Amino acid sequence: MAAAVAPALAATALLVSGAGPSHAAPAWDPKPSPMTTPWTNQVPVDNPLPEYPRPQLTRPDWAGLNGIWDFAVTSHDAGQPATFGERIRVPFAPESALSGIRRTITQNDKLWYRRTFTVPSGWNGRRVQLNFGASDWETTVWVNGKQAGAVHRGGYDAFSYDITPLLNGGTNTIVVSVYDPTETGGQAIGKQRVQDVTPHPGRSIVYTASSGIWQTVWLEPTAPAHITRLDMVPRLEDNTLRVTVRGAGGADGAGVKVTVSSGGTAVGSATGTVGTEFSVPVPNARLWTPEDPFLYDVTAELTGGTGADRVGSYTGMRSIAVKDVDGVRRPVLNGRFVFQTGTLDQGYWPDGVYTAPTDQALRFDLQQHKDLGFNMVRKHIKVEPQRWFYWADRLGLLVWQDMPSMDSSKTPDTAARAQWETEYRAIIDQHRSSPSLIQWVDQNEGWGQYDQARIADMVKAYDPARLVDNMSGVNCCAAHDGGNGDVVDNHNYVGPGNTPAEPVRASVLGEYGGLGYRVPGHEWYPGGGFSYEDQPSLSALDNRFAGLLDGIRENAMPAGGLSAAVYTQITDVENEANGLLTYDRQVVKVDRARVRAANQALIAASRTVGATVKLPVGQAVSIRVTTPGYTDRYIRHYDGLGFTEVVNAASGDLLKKDATWTVRAGLANRLCYSFESRNYPGEYLRHRDFRVRREPGESSTGYKEDATWCPVRGSGGVRLSAANYPGQYLRHINAELWMAQSGGSHTWDNPASFTEDTTWAIEPPWAP
Repeated sequence: MAAAVAPALAATALLVSGAGPSHAAPAWDPKPSPMTTPWTNQVPVDNPLPEYPRPQLTRPDWAGLNGIWDFAVTSHDAGQPATFGERIRVPFAPESALSGIRRTITQNDKLWYRRTFTVPSGWNGRRVQLNFGASDWETTVWVNGKQAGAVHRGGYDAFSYDITPLLNGGTNTIVVSVYDPTETGGQAIGKQRVQDVTPHPGRSIVYTASSGIWQTVWLEPTAPAHITRLDMVPRLEDNTLRVTVRGAGGADGAGVKVTVSSGGTAVGSATGTVGTEFSVPVPNARLWTPEDPFLYDVTAELTGGTGADRVGSYTGMRSIAVKDVDGVRRPVLNGRFVFQTGTLDQGYWPDGVYTAPTDQALRFDLQQHKDLGFNMVRKHIKVEPQRWFYWADRLGLLVWQDMPSMDSSKTPDTAARAQWETEYRAIIDQHRSSPSLIQWVDQNEGWGQYDQARIADMVKAYDPARLVDNMSGVNCCAAHDGGNGDVVDNHNYVGPGNTPAEPVRASVLGEYGGLGYRVPGHEWYPGGGFSYEDQPSLSALDNRFAGLLDGIRENAMPAGGLSAAVYTQITDVENEANGLLTYDRQVVKVDRARVRAANQALIAASRTVGATVKLPVGQAVSIRVTTPGYTDRYIRHYDGLGFTEVVNAASGDLLKKDATWTVRAGLANRLCYSFESRNYPGEYLRHRDFRVRREPGESSTGYKEDATWCPVRGSGGVRLSAANYPGQYLRHINAELWMAQSGGSHTWDNPASFTEDTTWAIEPPWAP
């Protein structure tokens, strides 16, 4: 498969030097890292990250330029310096220890890089492309003193220059300048902020900035007319791969042949023209899923004669959509609903900041997701190198890809908006053929928010083969929901809570959890870590996290209509101590087998989830206890509190009315229910401070959630789970009503007869 071949592509031997042509090279040494990962000391000095950087568009010849470059920092408005007094290991940002610089870069600085190279003689007669995986933010390139193309602006998208006319036939010099104002500018920055690069105290959810070159730099020879991209969209309904081959150097309109293979045997091929979509048959397609992430090899070659360009690639045959499943709007993979359970992945490293130290380190976090039983990952307001997507494609993880946010404290101006949208489209183009990537997340919690509905429509039109989330965390932080896209996305800490179901969009939980535990000896700033809910021990962390997953499986998914949930987070990040792993990736905090089992149980349950439990909306009912020995008792209110009491034909009218409730559509979720008092219209059964009571209705979101109960099937009745606390149920104990969780820390959480005490029979009303 292409997936197996891509890592083995070897770079062409290249004569290189980090020193400039007329200056002695200063010494280079790494800087000490505040925390060392298992790969910190495995990074080569002269050729870090040597793997082929673009697995979905491969050619056999290429040459990496990663390694030691001359380096200088000037004022932001200065020209090229006369001397380069430092050396830096590319592609690590100067804020990182692995770069050998480890220094704060501000809006007053401009970064300068320089190195030399000699083009291999075997490349004669071909064009030479200079490729950058990413450089943050405004990048200008000169080759032999002449500028190579236009200035590139953007911190997360790849860019290239044809430098053939600038080469001299001997030793060539590249100079690169980068200006990165981070939050003082208007561009996409994600969670980068200018701050001290050494560990420091502070409860911050933003992190060290990563300026300048931070992904692989490399050279590649191509034919004059050559392929630049393959846009591939599987169509399962007719077993075809829809392909659009993009090209440059006069390739537009040229003939092209695309072949899809498996195990070295072609399964389908077709011819078309560059720039026009055509179909390649893939009969009896083996579908790509997280359980079976099967990848087909793909080759594309221009058919214009000798020396025509030929590239390798890969694809996975899968579909993603949203449709009704048993009356609930759900995302479906290959036509079937499967619950998406994943984590928030920030992509930060204590040694490399934005750049993983090695390719195996890049793979490691994704492999941990698989080992822990997750089937999805949300890449949070950062865009990784293409090799990260290759590993997600190969390992089998569904990817939600965030567009990095602009500064959360600003309203973006016209220029910032135009730049952000241009960069977003470039990122979509760069990753639109990855089978693992199933959803674009446009904006997050209102950070730099604007035009949410228009942007969601723009993204959907630009890449209709994927889902679109117009805003993750529409319930948080003054965010505004554009009202469109394929999903509606809430954040709930600790949660998991529920996202109210809608008729058109699927309900997902873009963030929940944040359970914390600080591991001594593995803290970025010892004693400075924080979380959304600290746990007293690792066993407590296991119990709490498994309980959250179980609550989703038992309640939020089947009763509340939840279809996906993203746990915060896979690793600690700087002072955030809420990872399942420590920031240095040295310790897995949770019981891997237990978490894996809980995730697998959740995914398995989603395949047979069935329809939600229906109650008679608008009708009066009485709610009877099913616990043996207490089956003559009913829920009633008394002095505003909820109790159970014996009710029979001889009971007085007031008791019968107190024990009668009108079923209403859930105030906080249309798939759930609220119970209105028969003799106190407008007052509902709700929980507050765990005690269940009858209280007047309010317009607040909190009240609506507290007064909404989601029914799940129980033995001999229904169990009523709290809409905002899946895993906690309406329970009677000592004749009192509580919101309770089996095995919790309160007296009302006593596990004895818990299931029976939380199962209720919906009966005809005592007071019609």
